[in-house]
Formats: sequence, structure tokens, C-alpha cells
Amino acid sequence: MPAPKLRPTLVPNPYFSRAHREDATNPRTIPAIINIKESAVVMLYSRGRLDDAQFAAASKFRALWEAVCRSTRAIDYGREPVDGGRRADPIGERQMHAADQLRRVRPLLGEQGYWLVARICGEGYSLGEVVRPRGSKRAKLNAANDLRTCLDKLCELWNLATRR
Repeated sequence: MPAPKLRPTLVPNPYFSRAHREDATNPRTIPAIINIKESAVVMLYSRGRLDDAQFAAASKFRALWEAVCRSTRAIDYGREPVDGGRRADPIGERQMHAADQLRRVRPLLGEQGYWLVARICGEGYSLGEVVRPRGSKRAKLNAANDLRTCLDKLCELWNLATRR
């Protein structure tokens, strides 16, 4: 695993209250340290290659992907239900909603676009790992351009702010 490369940045304050005015005790953003080698998306964002909306779209896709790919519980049919309880459903509503969202994304991006976004945003591959020939600078640049185009389409689908 590569050594982490840390960079200071500003992130939205999870405790920010719109009910109170923004000041030193209620800041809209707070300083944080991020590991830019955590994923290709974070690296592209930290270098200014992705805008805020594209980064939000990539993060939403990743959250949906992780919700769908989360391991499901196996049903133990030999176990007695206790206190009249029902058997647990191995696939939750959150997983079904995430799968439905991803089903809508596939035709929008096309097979190649969906494959690219799934590998980079969902599975965490780097640009160099998904291009052929491996390590080709031109292929990486083309993949980055294709990724930005796909993320712009996701921004439109999910009503995220896009670049002008």
C-alpha cells in the first residue's frame, strides 16, 4: 500500500447551523487533512481536475456502490424466531434503493462509461490500472476526460450544480 500523502483542505462543517449567523463559533467550513492517495477521485479533486459537483457525484456513486456491494446476511433457517419476531430480510431497503439508482445510471452512461465510473469511483482503481496500454499518459488523460464527462452526466441526473 502506498504511503499516505496528506494535504490540508476545507470541508463542510457537519455542525454548521443555518439557524445562526456564520461566525468563528459557527463556521460553514472547517480545516481538515485528507489523504489524496486514498482514491483516484480524491487525487483528481485535490489537483483541481474535478470540480465540487463532479466530486459530489463521484462520492454519491461510491456510496450507492458500497450500499449495493455490502455483504448481505445469510438467513439461518435452523434458528428459531424469538418473541414472535419475523425472519430478517437479507436485502435491506437501502440496498434495493441503491441498486435502483445504479440501474438508472447505466443506460445514461453507456456500458463503457458505467464500467469506467464503477472501476474508479466504486471499486477505487487508479486511472493507470484501468487504461490500456498500462501507464500510457495519453490513455490516462483520455480516461480522465471520459470520467469527467460521465460525472457531468451524473450531476445532471442528480441535480448537482455543474460548471458553466
